[in-house]
Amino acid sequence: MKIAFLPVSIASGLAAGQLSKKLFDLIWGRIDDEEASRPKHREIEMRKLALALVIEGALFRLIKGLVDHATRRGFTRATGSWPGDERPEPA
Repeated sequence: MKIAFLPVSIASGLAAGQLSKKLFDLIWGRIDDEEASRPKHREIEMRKLALALVIEGALFRLIKGLVDHATRRGFTRATGSWPGDERPEPA
C-alpha cells in the first residue's frame, strides 16, 4: 500500500508547500512593507532574514505535517490500510 500512497503523498506535499508559501506571504505582509529577506539578497538586515526564515520554516513544517497526516487518514478511509507506522517508537 505504501507504493499506492506515494503519488498521493507527493501531490499533497506540493499543495502543502504552496499553501504555506501563501500563508507566509500573508503573515509577512503584516510584519513588514517590503518582501521578506532572502539569503540571496545582498543588502539586508540579518535580524529580518532570521525572522523570515524562522517563520517560513515553522509554517512549512506545521502545514506539511498537518496535510500529510490528514492525507494519510483519508487514504486509510478509502483503502482500509494505514500508510505508515501506527505510533512513535519508544525512546
